[in-house]
Amino acid sequence: MSTSIPAEPETAEAGAPRRRTSGAVWTALALVYVVWGSTYLGIRIVVQTMPPFLSAGARFITAGLVLAGIVAWRYGPSALRVTRAQLGSTLVVGLLLVLGGNGLVVLAETSVPSGLAALLVAAVPMWVVVLRAATGDRPPGRTLAGVLVGLAGLAVLTSPGLSGEVRLSGVLLVLAGSLAWSLGSFSAGRLPLPGNPFTGSAYQMVWGGLAGVLVGLARGEQQGLDPASFSTASWLALGYLVLIGSVVGFTAYAWLLQAAPLSLVSTYAYVNPVVAVVLGALILDEALTLPIVLGGAVVVAGVGVIVSTERRK
Repeated sequence: MSTSIPAEPETAEAGAPRRRTSGAVWTALALVYVVWGSTYLGIRIVVQTMPPFLSAGARFITAGLVLAGIVAWRYGPSALRVTRAQLGSTLVVGLLLVLGGNGLVVLAETSVPSGLAALLVAAVPMWVVVLRAATGDRPPGRTLAGVLVGLAGLAVLTSPGLSGEVRLSGVLLVLAGSLAWSLGSFSAGRLPLPGNPFTGSAYQMVWGGLAGVLVGLARGEQQGLDPASFSTASWLALGYLVLIGSVVGFTAYAWLLQAAPLSLVSTYAYVNPVVAVVLGALILDEALTLPIVLGGAVVVAGVGVIVSTERRK
């Protein structure tokens, strides 16, 4: 999962001049499609032998420090300076996105296939619309229709007994994570965050990573911990999540927000789950049951309706 998404896409490109889609844009977009779609597979491989919250915490602390180093090198150390209000905001958003959003998904993937987790997380744009409506905004009817379509798909995905051997508790954890992610994304557009998105993301990842480590310790994940028992695949997957999933993926995404129409960038929301399902089936031989295929297709369709409607505003 990414560290942030635009809470209200329509405001980001209102009145913006039409940009020509260059080869660099398509390359960066392909990176976001594949990299963020593959993070669910990476998480699933990590938690096969590593504790969920401690590994996720280590991932984001490392990624946040690496990104902070890149910011200091690229923009100068002064780019890392933030006000007390901005620091508090990065803490709130980091806890919601990294600890709540990503952490609960990591925990869930100890029992939920990566492809199914990605399909459930794809509902994030739906929850953002619900939050907007609850705070007085009035989304257009087509957007609300997309939410209803997506909810129908979630009903199929979460129906007990319809998803094979998947435990309902794991599915509910993913849904809780997607709600936390939505709340974090929604809040990010309303809190005083640092002007440099890379700086804000670095702080959010470090805060969320530290909180993840604390939760892992509170759960007793350190008891009997033996790093020698961690598989090579889990180590490689963790390194991939740190450098590629977090640093490269977010860098490409942040650049796209400045170089490409947000209507194009937002398509990652319904491409990522498809990539995740395909990778999970090919690499981990995850089952593609009829409810997963049908429910997933309905969710992606609902998200597609929401994104396509919002980008016209």
